[in-house]
Amino acid sequence: MSKTSNSALVSPEDVAKYQRDGVVILHKALSAQTIADLALAVEQNMKSPGPWANEYAANSKQGRFFDDYVNWSRFDAYKEHALTGALPQIALELMQTNSGRFFHEHVLVKEAGNNQVTPWHNDDPYYGINSHDNVSLWVPLDPIPESIALRAIKSRRDFDKNFIPRKFVDQSPYVADARGYEQFPDAQLLDASGEIECFPAMPGDIVAFHFRTLHSAPATTNYNGRRRVVSFRYVDNDAVWASRPWKTSPPLDANSLKIGDELNDDRFPLIKTL
Repeated sequence: MSKTSNSALVSPEDVAKYQRDGVVILHKALSAQTIADLALAVEQNMKSPGPWANEYAANSKQGRFFDDYVNWSRFDAYKEHALTGALPQIALELMQTNSGRFFHEHVLVKEAGNNQVTPWHNDDPYYGINSHDNVSLWVPLDPIPESIALRAIKSRRDFDKNFIPRKFVDQSPYVADARGYEQFPDAQLLDASGEIECFPAMPGDIVAFHFRTLHSAPATTNYNGRRRVVSFRYVDNDAVWASRPWKTSPPLDANSLKIGDELNDDRFPLIKTL
């Protein structure tokens, strides 16, 4: 069900930009208390990682690069803010729908002095779902200057293409070939795009982008601060369970879901307009 934006958190211009470009930044969208709650949850999460956590700089002398996901049932702040308050309402506004589902949260922490670039990628091919209307709400917990900020290609031109995803640890493709998928464009080609938008941000801001939006992030090699982010991912009711020619990320089990089934599962809680 479509709707017209009437939220003080999301302007009609924000919605129009998101629908046109697949990416938009919302300034001062979250309270200081929300950021404090999430920061505490991230610290707890880093001390008690989930089964799918990754350490991309393990056994090296560079700064830590930690990621983890689908821990919202273990940490109250993730669950509370994912399902109530500003975040789900913003997601619904941007998707232009009155109801949808929370997919999962994803924590990404780059400590100072990490020399690993987050490669150009889009999120859709990693996931075991198919969804037309969706949004990732990328929530920074630290000031993020332009030098280490998220970058995105503000265009929906490639949304109909299916790309083979890349591994973050070494930027290699998941597979050499897969029917219906093509290799990801060369990084140098994407770096030269005239449609790149950079998103320096402060705590309280949100960078919202579609699962098919191409995006990347620089290393923190010469940066002295932390870059802690929690992404909250949402889908409209069009989302269905799907398969990929590789192990999905997150590697969720189908349980009772079959390919093409709507996500009628407690792991994907409903969200609705207030």
